[in-house]
Amino acid sequence: MKKLFTPEIKIALVAIAGVVVLFFGMQFLKGLSLFSADKHYQIKFTNISGLSTSTPIYANGFKVGAVKSIDYDYAHPGDPITVGVAIDKSMNVPSGTRADIISDLMGNVKVELILGKSNQMLAENGVIDGRINDGTLGTMKSMVLSIQKMLPKLDSILASVNSLLADPALKVSLHNVKQITSNLTTTTQEANTFLAQLNRSLPVLTDRAGKVLNNANGMMVNANGGITEARGAIRGANGMIATLNDKVNGIDVQGTMAKVNTALEHVNSLTAKLNSNEGSLGLLINDASLYNNLNSTIRNADSLMVNVKAHPKRYVHFSLFGRKDK
Repeated sequence: MKKLFTPEIKIALVAIAGVVVLFFGMQFLKGLSLFSADKHYQIKFTNISGLSTSTPIYANGFKVGAVKSIDYDYAHPGDPITVGVAIDKSMNVPSGTRADIISDLMGNVKVELILGKSNQMLAENGVIDGRINDGTLGTMKSMVLSIQKMLPKLDSILASVNSLLADPALKVSLHNVKQITSNLTTTTQEANTFLAQLNRSLPVLTDRAGKVLNNANGMMVNANGGITEARGAIRGANGMIATLNDKVNGIDVQGTMAKVNTALEHVNSLTAKLNSNEGSLGLLINDASLYNNLNSTIRNADSLMVNVKAHPKRYVHFSLFGRKDK
């Protein structure tokens, strides 16, 4: 009996199995689903920007499918490029959904589905609008113009910085900064030493402050006693003032003032008489002849007294035998 599987047949079966495994392996590496049925859609692009088959498709950052085919119309190059995609069958694509081609800095390309807000779902083999979203590269492209405008300013700034760095005064300033930093370090050390001494002295100072506060409290108690005594003295003074007010209120001020006015009138009358020629005092004060006569009389009296002293016998004579005629 001949063998059913000859070596040649075995080699052929192994080769066929290898080809099948290689085919499905390639499909798997391309990102295509091997054993599940996918929904197919078409995306229209004016420029696919390096898009290729097996490019992954994402929705909200999650991979939902892959590019399956790219149909480029060579007869009409201006027409949109149709890209066939396979989306997981569990994925429902709302109407109004669009697809963006996004490229990163490493050159990797992916398709991001921007899902629509409609409650109506897109039918299978439906058309999705596509566009190119430059992403980070687009942002960098937009920054290129701004950078080009900034280059002259940067050049002038660098020139100014170079001239500033070449200035000898900068070295002197840096040296001064170094010296200031050294001084600050020394000052900090001294401050730390002072704080340490202060921490050691703080309990003693606190104790002394407590004693001072106790003495101050005693002084405040004494001061309160003095204030009480002062209040008593003030009440006594208020009583004296009240008594004085009562006495002042008892004085007949109007009668006293009337008597004072009468006395002033008498004084005024006396003064008027003295200034006039009436009365002896008025004549004595105001009459010059009376003054002159009085002076003459006094001079005569004085001359008489001098003559009496010089010749007393002319005026006085004592005799036991009688008077003799001269």
